[in-house]
Formats: sequence, structure tokens, C-alpha cells
Amino acid sequence: MTGLAPLLRTLSVAAAGLLALAGSVAAPAPPASAAPEPRAPREFVALDSVDRTILQEMRYTTPHNFTGVPVDGYRQPLCVLTRPAAEALHRAQVRLLARGYTLKVYDCYRPQRAVDHFVRWAEDLEDERMKKEFYPLVDKSRLFADGYIAERSGHSRGSTVDLTIVRLPAQPTRAYRPGERLVECYAPQEERFPDNSVDMGTGYDCFDTRSHTDDPRITDAQRANRQLLKGVLAEQGFVNLPEEWWHFTFRPEPFPETYFDFPVARRSVAGH
Repeated sequence: MTGLAPLLRTLSVAAAGLLALAGSVAAPAPPASAAPEPRAPREFVALDSVDRTILQEMRYTTPHNFTGVPVDGYRQPLCVLTRPAAEALHRAQVRLLARGYTLKVYDCYRPQRAVDHFVRWAEDLEDERMKKEFYPLVDKSRLFADGYIAERSGHSRGSTVDLTIVRLPAQPTRAYRPGERLVECYAPQEERFPDNSVDMGTGYDCFDTRSHTDDPRITDAQRANRQLLKGVLAEQGFVNLPEEWWHFTFRPEPFPETYFDFPVARRSVAGH
């Protein structure tokens, strides 16, 4: 027994040391939870909470746009705007309804991640799947230089909207089928992809100088339609971008210097 005592004491000390060491090792940290999705400031609303009669054809939730795929950040086909812009659209809609027309929006608030998607697409010169419809005469390498694509968009500030006019009763429009034959966006209306809009001379998002609001090559009827849209919106504080007949910004903008990145989804404006 005498010889065992030192051995037992050694084992006891070693075991105590191991227990102390185990206690000093920190437990593994729990996995970091994903950062919460950004939400819109309270000044933003879903357009249909202000006016349910304005038609919505949110192109960037679908592949029928110049990229050929649904765009990042568009979770739902929903128009989101600052409340002053939405209320101004409602006032314009009241005037158009009295004349037998309705507004139809193609795009409203646009998250910065969507703009980043456009930039990545424009830098990929191999991807020209939608060229024949949306930019038939423009070399893709010129999209930045010619101003069709930029790293910032006024849409991300929440008071810019792309829209058109539809004569009532509105006729349904069919969905785009990826891979179908494309037709130039400036072709005669009966040849272009079907859209229940009045004839504006080009389709939406047509990267061509014929999209300039006052382009001299459009017909008198097309010019009258553009001027009707521009006039009724100007009465409510919207300013047209001269290079795009469909592009209007409400002034004064509530967020003239802020570019938001919350997703286009009802959850982003829930409770507003």
C-alpha cells in the first residue's frame, strides 16, 4: 500500500488538472443568426393601399425585361412608393378614370441590389438573350456610356415610377414565354410584344432614342398619348425624364439623397 500512495496522489493531481483545463475552455459560440432583412421607413407604402384601381405589371419580378431573368430584390409583384408619390398618383388616376383611362405601373421603388444586378448584367457582354427586343441597335458595351445603365437609380429613393396609360376596359395581357421570338421594341404596336397600353411609340424599357419623350419620329397619335401621360402627371408634381417617356419622379422627393435596399415585398411596408 505504501508504494501505491504516491501513484494515487499523482493520478489525483492529473485528473484535477484535466478538469480545470476542461472548465477553462470556452463553450462553442452558437451560430450567428442572419441579419434581419431591412424594412422600409414609415414614409413608404404599397400603392394598392392608397389606390386599388391603378394596374400593376411589375416587369422585374418576371423574365420579361432586358436581363431576361427576374431581378434581385423583387420578392413580390408589388408597387412600393413614398406616400406623397403614391397619393399624387391617386390624384392623377382620378382624372384619368374620368376620361376613360387608367394608369399602369411597370416599376416603382427599386432596391439597390436590383441596380447592382443590372450593373453585373451589363458587364457580362456575352449575355444578349433579350437584345433583339430591348436594345436592338445599341452595342451592349455602350450601355453605361450611353446612360442606359448606371450604378445608382432615382428609383431607389422611392419617389420615381415607370408607368403608362391603358384605355378602359383594360384588356388582359399574356405572360412572356422565355425563349419565344422577340420583336424590336420600336416596331409597330401590333407587332411588338402585346401590352394593353395605349400606343406610346415604343415598348417599356426600350433602349433607343425613339423612347425620348419628344422624339420627332413618332406619330401624332403616339405623341398625344405621351403628352396625356406627361400632362396629367405634371399637374400632380411629377417630372418626366426626357429620355424615357415612361419615367417620372415626384417632387419634392422625401428622400432626395438616400438610396434604399429593402426588398420589394409587402412585409417591407407592413403596418405603414
